Amino acid sequence: MKGHPKGLIGAALSNMGERFGFYIMMAILTLFLASKFGLTDAQALVIYSIFYALIYVLALVGGVIADRTQRYKRTIVWGLLLMMTGYALIAIPTATPVSQMGLMLTLTCLGLLVIALGNGFFKGNLQAVVGQMYDDTRYAEKRDTGFQIFYMFINIGALFAPFIAVGIRNWSLQSHGFLYNADLPKYAHQFLQGSIEPTAMGRFTEMASEVSRTPVTDLNAFAADYLSAFTTGFHYAFIAAVVLMAVSLMIFLFNQKKLPDPSTKKGMEAKAADGTAAPMMDTKEIKQRIYALFAVFAVVIFFWFSFHQNGATLTYFARDYTDLSRIDLDLGFTRIQGAEVFQSVNPVLVVLLTFPIIGLFAALRRRGKEPSTPRKIAIGMGIAALAYILMMLGSVGLPDAATREAMGGLSNAMRVTPWLLTGTYFILTIAELFISPLGLSFVSKVAPPHLQGLMQGCWLAATAVGNLLVMVGGFFYESLPLWGTWLVFVCACALSMGAMLAMVKWLERVAR
Repeated sequence: MKGHPKGLIGAALSNMGERFGFYIMMAILTLFLASKFGLTDAQALVIYSIFYALIYVLALVGGVIADRTQRYKRTIVWGLLLMMTGYALIAIPTATPVSQMGLMLTLTCLGLLVIALGNGFFKGNLQAVVGQMYDDTRYAEKRDTGFQIFYMFINIGALFAPFIAVGIRNWSLQSHGFLYNADLPKYAHQFLQGSIEPTAMGRFTEMASEVSRTPVTDLNAFAADYLSAFTTGFHYAFIAAVVLMAVSLMIFLFNQKKLPDPSTKKGMEAKAADGTAAPMMDTKEIKQRIYALFAVFAVVIFFWFSFHQNGATLTYFARDYTDLSRIDLDLGFTRIQGAEVFQSVNPVLVVLLTFPIIGLFAALRRRGKEPSTPRKIAIGMGIAALAYILMMLGSVGLPDAATREAMGGLSNAMRVTPWLLTGTYFILTIAELFISPLGLSFVSKVAPPHLQGLMQGCWLAATAVGNLLVMVGGFFYESLPLWGTWLVFVCACALSMGAMLAMVKWLERVAR
């Protein structure tokens, strides 16, 4: 790519393959946990949030290892191998309903832990390597654009992942003589456990007849068979993730010679315009840069807490309140239908919007009006607040979770159009493009050279704290009116914007 380091596309393609597999899992994880083990939404969300947090917390471990050894590329390879192992543990098809709940749930959580450790070795260090390519002043002015391109490739991988996950799951259902219904796994578990409410029982019987190609004469057998077909499809989707991790590993190994190697003296030098090594930072400057980075880390926690509801409360909203009958693509051997489909909206929009936003910033740069990176991040947080204001307006008049459960779920006539979530994801994607790739760029620019892996790990650790807070959204979703749930995220994003704007002049001085 003209004007960018040769290794950018190789690094981006490696990340694209890994993200492809990762987002297959993230599109279905909460729904898999609920349908496989009969967990409540809140219980599944606790595991999801802890796992999502560990992914980023363990980036600190990967960053420390890479910084101390200066073997960034070797650490990245180990990360990919660990992730393949973790996905394989979850991919093994096991019986549903689960008879040995403690053992099987522990094995699943162990697989998630191995994935999180591998991701910690991989993600932050690959970002550090991309930043090292732009330490050469020949490319320094294009650092923001380089990270936006890198980020776009991430989302090309994420774009198709939900469709693959949904397609495989629905293929499994169809091959066993069933159609997809988002509500059925929950009611099937409740029926088998003897805890289903009388109102929901009638709805369960009705849904069983609707999705089965043969008459349902034994509800116990139907419930067990439907759960088995539903979750087997998820297991097969995890196998697809294993394959994609292997593809990512091969791409990285093929391209690694194009990437910088800080373990050599030559690789450690950041070159000035005349080709000589750039001057070393003094202790005071290093401290100022670290203080600035940690200030940004603290603020973005609240953005990630709100943004990553896309795999949590926004996915639940898609399942519970959105008319999914309007999203139904019949491919013959499978159907693309389900709440998980919305997970593809964000990456599609990232791919479509990245270059227009790069063009916007370039036009502003030519006029001398381009905002600084910290100011762009603050603007992005304000845009994210607008997304949840839209959700508040769209949720007015919808019943809360308790009322919905008592009704045995909502009919399609009572559900909202898919355009509500699509519009929300559109606004959140614009916010994301102002924050995430530019945050990576800011960290790579401000981080002291000998702490690049650690500082990228700290950025991801801040993301981890936000992800850990994601579970709080699940409790709000089950206990507050829907508009009140979205108001929490409006406030979090607005406060983040205010804090960032208050620090922006200081951050601009430090980043010069």
